[in-house]
Amino acid sequence: MPTIFSKIVSGEIPCYKIAETNEFLSFLDVNPLNAGHALVIPKKETDYIFDMTDSEFASLHLFAKIVAGAIRKVIPCKRIGVAVIGLEVPHAHIHLVPINNIGDLNFDRERVKLTPEEFASIAEKIRAQLLAP
Repeated sequence: MPTIFSKIVSGEIPCYKIAETNEFLSFLDVNPLNAGHALVIPKKETDYIFDMTDSEFASLHLFAKIVAGAIRKVIPCKRIGVAVIGLEVPHAHIHLVPINNIGDLNFDRERVKLTPEEFASIAEKIRAQLLAP
């Protein structure tokens, strides 16, 4: 059964896209811990990140590194926190979260509310950083 992420990959569900290759996709989390919170996923349906081949796993993380660099240029923060939880959606994914302290990665805390216009603006600014020299 296709996951919500598979439906995003296929275009059935819209997203605030940040970056895309033939193998991977990154988009803003619509229920973010902080502004700029993004997800990085393989387009190939894989439930558990550690079931990916070594090559897929390494490539996903390298793609995430590129996206994280662009997020950090747009969203003021000390670091981009990385989390792999894998319980909420049965499709491998990495959370990239702009953080200033360890509590910013607490997934039990209240989420930030952003308007569609704010999401679109953030995604556009991050995409622009990916294209910058």
